[in-house]
Amino acid sequence: MIRFLLNRELRVEQQLDPNMTVLNYLRSESGRTGTKEGCASGDCGACTVVVGELDGDRIRYKSLNSCLTFVSALNGKQLITVEDLKQGSALHPAQQAMVDCHGSQCGFCTPGIVMSMFALGKNITHPDKEEINEALAGNLCRCTGYRPIIEAAAKMYVDATPDSFSTEQDATVARLREIQPTQQAELSDGTKRSFNPTTVAELSNLLEQYPDARLLAGGTDLALEVTQFHRAIETLIYIGDLAGLKQISVSDEQIELGASASLSSCYHVLNNDYPDFGALLHRFASLQIRNQGTLGGNIGNASPIGDSPPALIALDAKLVLRKGNAVRTIDLQDYFIDYKVTDQQPGEFIEKVIVPRAADNGMFRSYKISKRIDDDISAVLGCFNLKISNGIIESARIAFGGMAAIPKRASLCEQALTGAPWTMATIEQAKQALQQDFSPISDFRASKEYRMQVASNMLTRYFVEIESPEVETRVTAYV
Repeated sequence: MIRFLLNRELRVEQQLDPNMTVLNYLRSESGRTGTKEGCASGDCGACTVVVGELDGDRIRYKSLNSCLTFVSALNGKQLITVEDLKQGSALHPAQQAMVDCHGSQCGFCTPGIVMSMFALGKNITHPDKEEINEALAGNLCRCTGYRPIIEAAAKMYVDATPDSFSTEQDATVARLREIQPTQQAELSDGTKRSFNPTTVAELSNLLEQYPDARLLAGGTDLALEVTQFHRAIETLIYIGDLAGLKQISVSDEQIELGASASLSSCYHVLNNDYPDFGALLHRFASLQIRNQGTLGGNIGNASPIGDSPPALIALDAKLVLRKGNAVRTIDLQDYFIDYKVTDQQPGEFIEKVIVPRAADNGMFRSYKISKRIDDDISAVLGCFNLKISNGIIESARIAFGGMAAIPKRASLCEQALTGAPWTMATIEQAKQALQQDFSPISDFRASKEYRMQVASNMLTRYFVEIESPEVETRVTAYV
């Protein structure tokens, strides 16, 4: 069984469809219809809820798309919906600010917007405009426009008294401590089942017993099989709360990122060493998705347009795979074999990603080309990492997404650069070699001709930025 708090009400569930999303649980099992389904794919934000998790002696709040979150992910946590915000007979500051600034709409999108504002206010008392825009980027507004909503987010905690979530935090912390998982949990409806292991050893045992089980961490892609394609997942293993897979550590030589660490958690350490990687993660998707999606999931999904693999390949990252007590480390580039085919063996799982520190690791840049800046999938993603000494290119690592069936290095382009002088003439030669590296396809995101032209132009852009840092325009979107 799983246990969680629905605001302050203890919920205990055991006989429940493990494919049930939090959105459907709220609407069909709890009668809470404030949370809406707009897209069932994590794009619109109408279904945004807030989940509170223990973080020492306090609660850390994060906004999530409930349409992509399975109920098993709530074990040991607090779920907060728009129905919980009212403060006695008064509105919550986030709600009142929407009224005062004329930001409220028809009622379909507004609850999700309010929940994103609530999470922002709980984490940042006085957010600036950039933080407000980031928090609201995953909520599509169709009626009033964004100006009054942004004004409401800026106003919501000005001269506001502490809300009930602050005044009752100690009591909520105590209740959350009482329901923290101490043993493996299970949900089942009689045919489908899900497990919540509490240790990596339990996870290994489950994979031996259920080799065809699907691993679930953030679920921002896996959940689409249920919500978009209506395919039942027979066995799920939720690993999003495994401490051993969420750890992030930094040494003098490398950054180790647990496979279940959220993209939001990975941002800070990666941004410190590689600002272009940080900028890329800012545009990875909405904050709701980044709060939930994991680095290991983005790799394991093996999508040719996943944003993190090309960057990690360009940085010469390693992947640690585990099966039982057996552990092996491979170059991340060798993980991808063909479209959706990887080197991961039955019973294996991704344990961690190892990234070299920035010192002496070249000059890294990443360029994401998409139809809109926020919350959009790449048409082409290019990542470049060259070492240049005394005007000579010592080494080159270049990887692309969206150009092949897998995230892939531009090997011939790298050969044309390595050992050559750092000049525009060399770049032009490398662009010719790049034409032989890839045969991109045409789809609704871009034509093959556009993809090749853009990839080629990225080389020129990289040269210009390295030669003239003041011209730098990294990770810009083009329509």
